[in-house]
Amino acid sequence: MSVLTRDEAQTRAQFLDVERYTIALDLTTGDQTFDSRTAIRFTAHAPGDTFVEVKPATLRSISLDGQPLDPALLDGNRYPLTGLTAGPHELRVDAAMHYSRTGEGMHRFTDPTDGETYLYTQLFMEDVQRVFAAFDQPDLKSVFAIDVTAPEGWTVLGNGVAERTGTGQWTIAPTPLISTYLVAVAAGPWHSVTTEHAGLPFGIHCRRSLAPHLDADADEILDITRACYDRYHEKFDEPYPFDSYDQAFVPEFNAGAMENPGLVTFRDEFVFRSAVTDTERQTRAMVIAHEMAHMWFGDLVTLAWWDDIWLNESFAEYMGYQTLTEATRPRTPDTARAGEPLFPDTWVDFGVARKGWGYDADQRPSTHPVAPDPDAVPDTASALLNFDGISYAKGASALRQLVAWLGEKDFLAGINVHFARHKFANATLADFIDNLASATDRDVHAWAEQWLRTTGVDTLTAEVTTPEAPATDGTGQSWTLTVTRDGTRPHRIAVGAYDHALGTQAGPGHLALRDRFEIDVPGDGTPTVRPGTRPAVLVLNDGDLTYAKIRPDADSWDTVLAGLSGIPDALTRAVLWNTARDMVRDGDLDPATYLATARTHLPYESDLALVQGVLTFAAGQIADRYATPQDRPAALATLADLCRDLIRRTEDGSRPGLRLIAVRHFIDAATQPDTLRNWLDEGTVHGGPELDPELRWRILTRLAALGATDETAIAAALEADPSATGREGAARCRAALPTPEAKAAAWDALFNDDTLSNYLFAATAQGFWQPGQEELLAAYVPRFYPDAIALAARRGPAIAEAAGRYAFPAHAIDAESLATGTRALEDPALIPALRRKLVDQLDDLRRALAVRTPATG
Repeated sequence: MSVLTRDEAQTRAQFLDVERYTIALDLTTGDQTFDSRTAIRFTAHAPGDTFVEVKPATLRSISLDGQPLDPALLDGNRYPLTGLTAGPHELRVDAAMHYSRTGEGMHRFTDPTDGETYLYTQLFMEDVQRVFAAFDQPDLKSVFAIDVTAPEGWTVLGNGVAERTGTGQWTIAPTPLISTYLVAVAAGPWHSVTTEHAGLPFGIHCRRSLAPHLDADADEILDITRACYDRYHEKFDEPYPFDSYDQAFVPEFNAGAMENPGLVTFRDEFVFRSAVTDTERQTRAMVIAHEMAHMWFGDLVTLAWWDDIWLNESFAEYMGYQTLTEATRPRTPDTARAGEPLFPDTWVDFGVARKGWGYDADQRPSTHPVAPDPDAVPDTASALLNFDGISYAKGASALRQLVAWLGEKDFLAGINVHFARHKFANATLADFIDNLASATDRDVHAWAEQWLRTTGVDTLTAEVTTPEAPATDGTGQSWTLTVTRDGTRPHRIAVGAYDHALGTQAGPGHLALRDRFEIDVPGDGTPTVRPGTRPAVLVLNDGDLTYAKIRPDADSWDTVLAGLSGIPDALTRAVLWNTARDMVRDGDLDPATYLATARTHLPYESDLALVQGVLTFAAGQIADRYATPQDRPAALATLADLCRDLIRRTEDGSRPGLRLIAVRHFIDAATQPDTLRNWLDEGTVHGGPELDPELRWRILTRLAALGATDETAIAAALEADPSATGREGAARCRAALPTPEAKAAAWDALFNDDTLSNYLFAATAQGFWQPGQEELLAAYVPRFYPDAIALAARRGPAIAEAAGRYAFPAHAIDAESLATGTRALEDPALIPALRRKLVDQLDDLRRALAVRTPATG
């Protein structure tokens, strides 16, 4: 299959305009293919040649202006249109199209719980060709009118209001001008909750087996949707540009969500069937806000080519967090209604859960600017690689810094100019910067060059000095702060000065904010002199308004390690925990010190996002990768002891979210099966919570990895929970069993069978590689590379990404594994999606080896 190049897209966009697609989809023709009939009205500006894209199972017929063409001329995914005359044309294509099991194109899923089937489209980048013929590029916007034939009893959803016109017949209202990748259809016996808001129909939808769980959260989901909708209308002059707003929670979805106008699709794990924390509810709320922001950033105004993907994702990421904070009132234990989730400052969750993603991506060989040069994104295959921590987390961080520097009033004024000038059209980075510049006297063009066209993470280091002979009576004293920058970007940051203080907090120490002031880095070269005695702690980037690694002065850092939980503001603590994380990764902080700091301070941490983020890094990176095999038991013991402490502290039921986090991580850190077996046998953790499906499968997976369960128990658990997530849990457990037979079966399913859906593939891969099973798995490390390369070539980018993410031998931390992987990068058969994942994984492996070096001596 040919990928579209930027040059080809530019040539085609200059050659033709596309006015309308009229599409008929028949979803009643079998479980392998569906029928797709497309009529495209377009205008050629001059005589010439072009092509249309389609990836059919069978191309039955194709005609141009009523004249039949030869279907045999289809070359891969391109059909040539030669000898076009200037003027209007109509192309008609009749094809049978394959259903997908990989989350690409028209995905088909049969729910094992009740046997019901559901279909939905995911047409991002170049997958519209799997559903209907198209001139598939973002700057050839068009109107789309779709009719769908579906089994009787199904509901059809689309970008516009869908109307039932007969038995199994549905017509979806024509769209305004949108890009091909934004077309969406979902069909099945959906369970729906509908309402109206601001004169528009709103709906939320899921498969029937999840209906009770969606109903339980429907008010919360719709309240957040309405609140964000209203807040965006306060920020943006352009009204919501589509005729309805549906949100469908769909099975086996590859992304978190997709911003199809009028029909946002979400992974249906967001319909919680087991207990979750308030932070996880907040994450769902943020994704709702993020996808709604795309209705303006990406759908109303769309990038011209994929080098400007940040215009979609960075803005939606920033607006999602910022608007959720503004649209939902702060909910604390003192202000929340009974049963209402607690939504503290969303930027804490961003700082601990998302920002590290950006920092990590920006320090790998695969890094790229937020807004790369167009020549760096020559085709759609390379563009797909940029949906990463840079385009999301770093880009959002850059925008947060821009707002701090520019001011929110001018920022929003520039955005509204951008919408007004380019609505229902396409725009570039240059367009956006010009529009921002029209609203301010600041040099936005220079800012963009420094922030959006560069790579890497700046490091800001603090040095604090005091006079050699300070005044003895405390008067006239001062201290001096000097901030050095390793990097090239300007930063506007806040600095927090904290003193030891008495307080009611029960943690190891209490620090009170003395002063918070702003500085520019680099400034004019003059150190900042402040009155009074030297503070106990100086925090650079207090408030987390910039994107940079922070290195405190030595005295401050010693005090932080001893008193981190005593710092009053959660966002400040997030900055400091990220500093500790960065220092571990850079070899500047012993991983054991990080674990000891977590053991000391997490029992007193009030913010669940911080607890979850710190424990995730401590378990997933320090215990599982940075600790040597000899040191890993001690690391797991520390984590288990910490979690046991948190469980004891929450026995009164006052903090169920914290208790749930502790229980989950205790399960993952357990090295002996006794406690886990008791919980599983009794159906509850002593003192709560009751074991729901998620906890049952989590325990069984850990017991499988420890060799403390067997196929009989796994089969019994699957019989008790035959749902889709139950099937994934069973696949994960079976692959985790430490026997040669289990590993061989899992490997065959992953790399030879090709029938696993995207989710079952990921679950099997997650179970296969287990730290502590290195001897059993050693022979599979060199096998991974040729098998994964062949798999990716057969099954395409989605499975390639899953293989690189989940099936990579991440726990084989040794020089031989690194060398084997490095040699594999030379294989010419590597497709771009897998190459990118391997480059990143091998760089993380190289870093893990470096972190281990002091321990191995």
